[in-house]
Parts: sequence; C-alpha cells; structure tokens
Amino acid sequence: MNWKLPDGLRLRRAAGDGMQWRHIARLAALWAALVAGVLLLAAAALVTAVWPSAPGLPELRELQSAKPSVLMSADGKVLTSFVRAQQEAVPLARISPHVKQALLATEDQHFYEHHGVDFGRTLVAAFHTLTGNTQGGSTITQQLARNLFPEEIGRSRTLTRKVKELITAMRIERAYGKDQILEYYLNSAPFLYNVVGIEMAARTYFDKSAAELDVLESATLVGMLKGTRYYNPVLNPERALARRNVVLSQLVRQDLLPEATFRQLRERPLGVSLNRQPELLGSAPHFAVQARRWLIAWADEHDYNLYTDGLVIQSTIDSRLQEAALAAVERQAKALQAVADVEWSAAGMRVVSSSPEAYERSRPKVDPFAHFWSKQRDLVAQFVRESPQFKEALKAQGDRKADEAALRALLADTDFMARLKRDKTRLEAGFIALDPRSGEVRAWVGSRDFDTDQYDHVAQAARQPGSTFKPFVYGAALESGLSPDRSYVDAPVEIRLGDGTLWKPTDMTEASNLPMTLRDGLVYSKNTITAQVAQDVGVSRIVALAQAMGVDQSKLDPVPSLALGTSPVTLLEMAAGYATIAQQGQYRKPLSIRRILDRHGKALAEFHGETRRAMSSDTARDLIDMMRGVVNRGTGTLVKSRFGIVSDIAGKTGTTQNNTDGWFILMHPDLVAGAWVGFNDSRVTMRSDHWGQGGHNAILLVGDFFRSMQKGGLVDNKARFPAAAHPPAPPASVSGDHWSLETTLPADPTGATGARTEVIVRQEGGTIVIGDKASVTTSRPAAGRADAPKSAEELDQALHRMGRDGNGVETRWRDEGAASWPQAEPDPTH
Repeated sequence: MNWKLPDGLRLRRAAGDGMQWRHIARLAALWAALVAGVLLLAAAALVTAVWPSAPGLPELRELQSAKPSVLMSADGKVLTSFVRAQQEAVPLARISPHVKQALLATEDQHFYEHHGVDFGRTLVAAFHTLTGNTQGGSTITQQLARNLFPEEIGRSRTLTRKVKELITAMRIERAYGKDQILEYYLNSAPFLYNVVGIEMAARTYFDKSAAELDVLESATLVGMLKGTRYYNPVLNPERALARRNVVLSQLVRQDLLPEATFRQLRERPLGVSLNRQPELLGSAPHFAVQARRWLIAWADEHDYNLYTDGLVIQSTIDSRLQEAALAAVERQAKALQAVADVEWSAAGMRVVSSSPEAYERSRPKVDPFAHFWSKQRDLVAQFVRESPQFKEALKAQGDRKADEAALRALLADTDFMARLKRDKTRLEAGFIALDPRSGEVRAWVGSRDFDTDQYDHVAQAARQPGSTFKPFVYGAALESGLSPDRSYVDAPVEIRLGDGTLWKPTDMTEASNLPMTLRDGLVYSKNTITAQVAQDVGVSRIVALAQAMGVDQSKLDPVPSLALGTSPVTLLEMAAGYATIAQQGQYRKPLSIRRILDRHGKALAEFHGETRRAMSSDTARDLIDMMRGVVNRGTGTLVKSRFGIVSDIAGKTGTTQNNTDGWFILMHPDLVAGAWVGFNDSRVTMRSDHWGQGGHNAILLVGDFFRSMQKGGLVDNKARFPAAAHPPAPPASVSGDHWSLETTLPADPTGATGARTEVIVRQEGGTIVIGDKASVTTSRPAAGRADAPKSAEELDQALHRMGRDGNGVETRWRDEGAASWPQAEPDPTH
C-alpha cells in the first residue's frame, strides 16, 4: 500500500528542512567568523610581539655598511682582510643571464610582482605540507632575509621564525629595488666549502667567473640552493644531475628554453671539477691566522665584530722583511729539497758537494728518494696504514680481514702512493725575525707554501731544538758564577745513577781527551762538555732560566739530556729566548699587534709587550761573546763565509738525532732571526751528516735573509753588541797527561732550597763518570777519597790525583730541587 503525506504537510516539512539548514549554515558561518577572528587576533598578537625583534632598516643599513677588518703591516701595507667566508660580490651585470633566468624560473616566478611575500604560493605550500608533501613557499626576498640574518631569523620550522622572515622580507622590499635584491641574493647565497656568492661558486665548481656560466652550469648552481650538501655536484653527483634537469625543465615551462634543446642538454654530464679557492691571507698567511685567532677573542671581549666592523689592525710585521724572508725560505728550502732528493735517490750516493747548487743541477737526472722507499718497505706500509684513506677503507669494509686487502689496494693505487710519497718527503721550514729591543715580530714564515701546508712551524710545531738549547745551559752556568774560561775535559761522559740507568752523550767527532774551556764547549757545540756543565749547574736552574727567557709555553723535562735539547719547543719560543740574550738579559714578550683602530681612525687599543729581567747584563754580554765565537770560528761560520755578513752577529746551530731537525738562530743588536728545517714526519730525515746539520741547512735560510737586510740597509751594519764582561783569557799551555778541572760550585744565587745530593765525578780510564755517590763508587773501586774537599789545598790534591792516576774521585753538590733523572734518554748530536 502506497501511503503519501498530504501536499500541505509535504510543503510545511520542506520549508522546515530549509530553515534548519539555513540555521546550521548561519551557525557555521558564525563559528568560522569567530575562529577567523581569533586566528586574526592571534596573528596580530604574534606579529605585534615579533615585529620589534625582526631585523629592520637600521640592521639593513648596518649590513650595507658592513666592512671587513684589515690587517696592516708596520710600514702601512695591507696584509689581508678578515672575511667570514670566501666571497666576492659582483654586480648583476657581471652575472650570466642564464643564472638569473634559472633562479627566477625555479625559485620565484612572480618575483617582480609581489612585495616580498607571495601569499598565494605560501598558502599552497602550507596545504601541500599539511598533506605530507613538504614544499617551500619562500620568495627570493624571504630567502635573502634568512641569508642576511642567519642568527636573528634562523632556519627552524617555527611560526615565530616564519613571521620574522615575512616581516623582514617586506622591509627589504621597501628599502631596495628588485634588481638590488636579486644582486644581494646571488652574492650572499651559500654554496658549501665556505664559499658564498655566485662568483666564488662559479670559480670553485667550474673554474670560471659568474659571467661565463652557461645554461647547464647555471642550472647546476641554482639547483644547489635547495640543499647545498644534498644536491652538491661533488658529494652527490646523481642527485645534483637530477636537480639540474628539474631546473632546466622549469626553464622550458617558462618558455626560456626550447623543448628540443632541453632533451639534448639533460643527457649531458655535470662537468664539475672542484677547485678549492685559496684563502686570501696575504704575504704572511701563517701570521694572519695566528693574529685572527687572537683578534676574534679580543673583539668578542670588547663587543666588536672582526668581520663587519671595519677595524684597522696595525701589526708589527714589516712588509720588506716579510718579502725577504719569503724569498729566502723559498730559495734555500728548494735547494735543500734538491739535496734530499738526490742523496736519497741511490744506494751509493754520498755528499756530492758542499754547495746546494750542485744538487739542484743533478736533481732532474735522478728519481727522488728512490733508495729511501726501496729500503723502507715496512715504513711505507706504516705510512699507508696511518693514512685517512686506509681508515676509510677499513670503516667501509667492517672486517678485520680487510686490513691486508685495503693495504694491497692502496699500495697498488699509483696516484695515492705518488701523493703519499710526495707529502712525506717534502722538506719543510719555519722562519721568524723579531726586534729584540721591543719584542716586535718583523717576519713570520710558517711553511714553504701556505696553500700546501697550513701547519705553522713557527708557533705550532714543537720540535727538539738540539744544540740551539745550549745557550740556556751556559747562561745558567754563567749566572751561577762559573767563568767562561773554566776548564773541562773533552772526554767521553757517562752519567750513572743508583738504579743502574746509564746515559752517554756523544759528539759527531771523537773526544780529544784535552782540556776545553766552557766558552769553547759552546763555540764548538761539544756535548761532552755541555753534559758536564749541566751537572755542575743543575737541571732545575737550566729549566728556570729558559722559562724566564721566553721558552715558557712548551714543557721542559727536567732531565740531564735536556741540556742537549731533547724537549720539543717552538721556533717562536727559541727566538724569544735569543732576543733576551741580544737585549742583555731583558725579556720582552713577542708582540704581533701594535694597535687597533675603528673604521674612522679612532684608537681602540694599544699594546706593549710584557718585559722582565731574565738574566744579568754581565751574563748576557759574556754569553753574546761566546756565541759570537760560534759564527766566527765554531759551527756557524758558514753564515759569514757564504753570505758575506760583516755586521756584529752571534748565534747558534742545532741538529737533532739522525739529522731530524736543523736549526740556526742569529742575533744582531737590531734583529734576531731563526729558522728550522726538517720533514713533518720525523721518520724522514736528511741522509748525510753534512747536510743534516743546522750549520749547513737552516743556516742557509737565515744567511740569505740577513744578507738581504744588510744589502737593503734594513739593519745597521755599524751596530755593535756591548763588550764582554769577561773577555777571553789568553790560551794556556796544555800538558797531554794532566787534566786541570775546577770543581767548586758557588752558592745557588737564586736562593733555592732543597735536598742536597752528592754527585760524584771520576775519571775511569779515558771516561768521565758522573752520578750519585752510590752508583759511581760501586761501579769501580775508587783509589781517591770520596768525601768533599774542605779547603783549596785539599781540592788541588784531589784534582792532581784525578789527573795522574785516573782513579781520583771528586765530590760535587747538586741542588735536587724539582729535577729528575732520565730513563734511557736519546743521544742527540749537536
């Protein structure tokens, strides 16, 4: 049965339904308006809260006026500018039009239409993001805001950050024109590897300027903007290629690239070759790096920005001395490299010549270091295992058995092995010159080439100084009251202790078994004499004096072998110590920065080096005179004979075990100059003893430099050191079978207190034995007396017995202080 409502009832019901839906619609509209109002109020509140903290016109003007700080030389030359990244701003006219087209087609198609924010695109991007398909809706202006204010805006995914970005973008649009914004953006965009801006990106990835970029190269670089690491063409070439083709397809969609051309181009390879741009640090790059580190700390402390405040930093470097130092290091290190290359090239190779020029002529005819590599196969394998490539190979394999496989693979890799051998056998050098009167650093060369080796061999590298440390030993002896003419015996020395430890310092030449003065022990760099002097003085006194004179950053092990330079130190410390001697015992802390000015020339800070009295003037004058003997008749004569130095100079050579390190430091009343020569890996050394000595290698760098100073009138050739407080005594006649030894040691002038230990010195045949009472008297029965002489007469008798029967025993008192004794110390040569 079909039942129907009456027509009247159906009409009334339909009308009721319509009214119900209209009511629901009104309620929905009301709630929507309410929600919209709340959201609008919330948005307004958020904008109000964020508005003051968002970067505005003052910050934009400050950015526009940002200027890197400049490091100046003492003679007014620009050494370098301090910039945060490798960046070179170029005008839009010097940027390829392909870059501009690719950028607008991909990143912001409505760039010339909006006022900083594309609200339609923002809403679409937000909708896609909410549905799980994350998209970016930022305009070029918004991206510029992030680039310009990375700290103020940041990149976190928060509503506050986004509002800041929107506000800043609109402020940028009001302040600048569209082409200016585009130019700023392209010059501020990051491209990884510390590269900022399209110009440096073009040079880094394609070795050309931004103006020369073609459409493919432009698409590759623009494609990186979405993720500089993720789409990096060097790190991730497949992703970069796909992203590049996306950019090309956007050009097609904008009718900027024909479809047929696109099909051809998309198959092309990336064509990228990484060309890391050198850091532009000027003629003193290692110095600039050290200065920058200190200046950043100073600027932070005083509320300045080194990279944007345009500070003018006046350094102590003299550009003329710096250029001379660079030339000397380049010229002489190249010659010494030829010496090493030739001497290690063949098994039977001996010293070819005492002149490095002969080796430079032979260098093209030999296979450098061929003999070294053939004889050192185990060392080669060790070098490979220590390489980052080997560690990466093991990490990738994750298998212990992969060790030998990785080793074999790398040994068979011709390119890798060539690089490894070249790096290991590259001779390195460090050089510094400073003014002893003020402590100001005048020249600083940290390596042969900064681009090849950024490691600083002036202030970073700590190496054994060898005999260049001996002036501190002899200075301590003079300070203790010992005379420069005090006699010792040039005989083999053994230092024995009660625990059985034995140390035998030796020299490159055999002992003469004849008396030698303390003065000549330094002049001829005799280890046997120096060891005896050190025992007379006490190691603790030597450490204290060296530290007072400027060797105060490196740890000095208080052991007997310290006297021969076994504790690693830096060239900067050693030069500071020698400057103290040259300044008659007055230490002046090395000074690198004179003053700091703001961009308007107002002085912000001035600096003066710390100073203190480290040794007496009389001691320094005597020590200078002894070290003058080094260059006149000792181990450093080459500096005068080869380079024609006529000034009043003094200095000291140094060489360490197995010819590992070569040193020479020269003193002049106006200038102290020092050099170190060696290999970064101490397992690689100079081959011959002749060329391994500091008096034949490092001395070349210093001599070359000082000759330039002399010729250029940059030092006063008439300047003279003060006369010695105790001039050399006339030579005495020597009896071949009698040793004349002084044994008394004056009271400790420093007033140090501590346990006093008997130190016995006895002649055993032709050997001088030094040690504590127990070890020496038990090592061999002593015919003489073992207690200390009480008078001059008793002393004379003890000395006479030591000289005649060879079994005399001498007792000396040594102040233990903080000194300790060695455990199987190495045996360095002078």
